[in-house]
Amino acid sequence: MPGIVPPGSKVLVSGANGYIAAWVVRTLLEKGYAVRGTVRSEEKGTHLKKIFASYGDKFETIVVEDITKEGAFDEAVQGVHAIEHTASPFHFKADDPQELIEPAVNGTRSILKSALNKSSIRRVVVTSSTAAILSILPERKVFTELDWNEQSIEEVKQGKNASQASKYRASKTLAEKAAWDFYEASNTNRSWDLVVLNPPFVFGPIIHDVSSPTALGTSAGDWYNSVVRPDMGGKTIEAITTIGGGWVDVRDIALAHVLALQKQEAGGERLLISKGEFVYQDFIDTANALSPSPIPSHTDLPKGKPGAGKDFVPKIVYDATKASKILGPELVYHTMEETTRDTLADFEKRGW
Repeated sequence: MPGIVPPGSKVLVSGANGYIAAWVVRTLLEKGYAVRGTVRSEEKGTHLKKIFASYGDKFETIVVEDITKEGAFDEAVQGVHAIEHTASPFHFKADDPQELIEPAVNGTRSILKSALNKSSIRRVVVTSSTAAILSILPERKVFTELDWNEQSIEEVKQGKNASQASKYRASKTLAEKAAWDFYEASNTNRSWDLVVLNPPFVFGPIIHDVSSPTALGTSAGDWYNSVVRPDMGGKTIEAITTIGGGWVDVRDIALAHVLALQKQEAGGERLLISKGEFVYQDFIDTANALSPSPIPSHTDLPKGKPGAGKDFVPKIVYDATKASKILGPELVYHTMEETTRDTLADFEKRGW
């Protein structure tokens, strides 16, 4: 039976130069693991080698140009004891749904195929999303790991006419389903078990290579365009007081990836990782209440409609108690104030 992956083990992190992945790499290294990170080119790995230089040979990169190709990860998985698969496209710019679905599904299958018959591998952790859990309903609902987003899978049958949100959500749902199907079908020739983590919106400071606010990923960019510069994101008062969802600090989802390696009972489980619900007005109010301000260069932080978030009743609520029970007391979520302060301080340091 697969077992716990202790510190000192070598872990493969796919898409290591991504927002969440870079924090997963950092947290693994801080906890005593050795890390091999996949990047699409040598150039993509330069920044990572720089920021993790103090770990010496405990950190290395390997180029996987196309994660969807058969055998793409065959070399990368050699000699590792666990895999953290984070690589998957996340944007709202796809024309055809398959632009997101194919790399998400095929990339997941590819890395799991490469992990077959590798006796050193004890556990594979896949980064999914609450996009694979939620459905848009007229009534309020508390979602758990038992829920699946069949709604978006149905909508993308419209092809290009499907909404951008549904295209992304379908890609995450189908990729996760592919992971579980592969896991069940390969029961006789694998040495590892599977854990899937499902975070909602991910916010917090960045450590991966980003040149400007316009180059931020979808979640972090949306936060910047709502809390710091709504004029850049075209955000209206109505939008920041009614649009939100579940959220988690990037450092907490990274820690969850590490704890998922260490907890025996996490094997074979789907875990929803969420701090709670929000509308952007909540973060705006928090930013304006910070004293001293961590971003003094911005004396014009947006005010929105102060306090309006308190009146908002979210229709989508996530129950993350299962993850807290399995991953244990080590998983302590950052507060909204901590996330806001640290994110703004990071933006200030970058001159944004």
